[in-house]
Amino acid sequence: MAVLGVDTHLPAVPATAQTPDALRQRFAMPPLWQPEIQSEKSFSARPPAHASVLLPIVLRDQPMVLLTERTAHLSTHSGQVAFPGGRADPQDPNPEATALREAHEEVGLDARFVQVLGTLPTYVTGSSFIISPVVALVQSDCVLRPNPCEVAEIFEVPLAFLLNPAHHQRHALEWQGVRREWFSMPYQRGAKNYFIWGATAGILRNFYRFMRA
Repeated sequence: MAVLGVDTHLPAVPATAQTPDALRQRFAMPPLWQPEIQSEKSFSARPPAHASVLLPIVLRDQPMVLLTERTAHLSTHSGQVAFPGGRADPQDPNPEATALREAHEEVGLDARFVQVLGTLPTYVTGSSFIISPVVALVQSDCVLRPNPCEVAEIFEVPLAFLLNPAHHQRHALEWQGVRREWFSMPYQRGAKNYFIWGATAGILRNFYRFMRA
């Protein structure tokens, strides 16, 4: 996938805005802002389905975002980097409950380690999922147990890396007569490269816009 550009001209979110107290304050008194991406161009005929993801910020010496690599056999988004999350169940009272339930099912994250800060605007994927991103702080002593049926790996990326547009790459592709555009945020840890793209990168881009507004 060819890189059309990298947003090195945009300012990064300062470290002072990424502390736990600053993040709590940001969601307690959110600014006026507009998400950059609200929906992808549809490529699926399936009926729309509501879902939630948890954007978990783990409180280590520097804040880290917890991500998963999905197993290769899943029917949707197999092998991709994703937030913990999934389809809403009828018994879920709100998007936050969906995100917490799915995070517990996928990575074993217990809600007692989580402080929900708030939600970002919904993000509609090309596969017809209407995603509510739920941003939360996660205690560093949390215990994780990945579900091997859904999660191939759990890893963490520095929040500062993801909130720096110098790491945001732009892509475009003509497919079935439709031009599709998306972001990626490739991250290397040791010898492994993690390709963060699609809805995950789009939600992180909106989170950047929220933090810079």
